[in-house]
Amino acid sequence: MRRTALATLLAATTALTLTFVMPSRAAEEAVVIPAPTLDAAPASGVQTAVLAGGCFWGVQGVFQHTAGVVNAVSGYAGGTKATADYKTVSSGRSGHAEVVEIRYDPKKISYGKILQIYFSVVHDPTQLNRQGPDVGPQYRSAIFTTSDEQKKVAEAYIAQLNGAKVFNKPIVTKIGALEAFYPAEAYHQDYLTLHPNQPYIVYNDIPKVENLKKLFADNYIEKPTLVNAGKATN
Repeated sequence: MRRTALATLLAATTALTLTFVMPSRAAEEAVVIPAPTLDAAPASGVQTAVLAGGCFWGVQGVFQHTAGVVNAVSGYAGGTKATADYKTVSSGRSGHAEVVEIRYDPKKISYGKILQIYFSVVHDPTQLNRQGPDVGPQYRSAIFTTSDEQKKVAEAYIAQLNGAKVFNKPIVTKIGALEAFYPAEAYHQDYLTLHPNQPYIVYNDIPKVENLKKLFADNYIEKPTLVNAGKATN
């Protein structure tokens, strides 16, 4: 779907080229939201959060610029290992969502803060089975929890945000237990950093990182934490 959406965008917007550095606006605008009133208890050791918010290129890119994140890997969750490949997942029939596995230091960033960034700048949680130009259940908004505590925090936060009516429509994000995470193909990893001038990235994802820097300055780091640090070009 990304390729089809990109072709349409390029045909309709001749000004958007590979040399275009910054779009005038993102496909989904960031929303200023309150921090969660309920957060995970302090913990030691690296923790894991798994989030789906549309194309994993942008989700990974945002969290790679987030302080306290040890690693952020693009992948698939919600389906079986046998069909956890990009071609099959892109059909929308495998049951998977494109996700990012976020390993983080809870002494530097909390699970609640990760969710705040996720709902505020990563994606629009009111879009059902799509995100911007990408359509299909593989682009759904979903939180795959790794503990009962994560489930309670996520449910409470969605209820808090819906109650405060910070979005113009109800949040449709689904919450479910993580059964398995399958890393995506190598060429999907660090995609935003390695392809900063790719039109899809320029229009849809670079603004998300800029919004992270603007709205969560204390949590932003300039140098991304990459999966394959040796391949970075910037």
